[in-house]
Amino acid sequence: MLKQLLSNIPAPFKTFYFIFSVCFFVWMMFFDANDFINQFRISNKLQQLKNEKAYYEEKIIEVKSEKQELFSNTRQIEKFAREKYLMKKKNEDLFIINED
Repeated sequence: MLKQLLSNIPAPFKTFYFIFSVCFFVWMMFFDANDFINQFRISNKLQQLKNEKAYYEEKIIEVKSEKQELFSNTRQIEKFAREKYLMKKKNEDLFIINED
């Protein structure tokens, strides 16, 4: 039965080089440290990191513009301190309203 099965396979597919190439391909696709699955995960991680980089570069530009506005005017400094850090003058009362 095995002889009949092997006799149906064409001669070029029985060569050492073809068999070795198929085994090598299977090994590289599934068993190697840099297999197809890991390459897919790495490319997804790279894309995620590129997206994060773009987000943080955008935030850096935003913070730099806020910094420029803040240090250009003393009224802006006072407004920033009152809004962000809830600072107040000594003779003032501070009421915080949280909106849900």
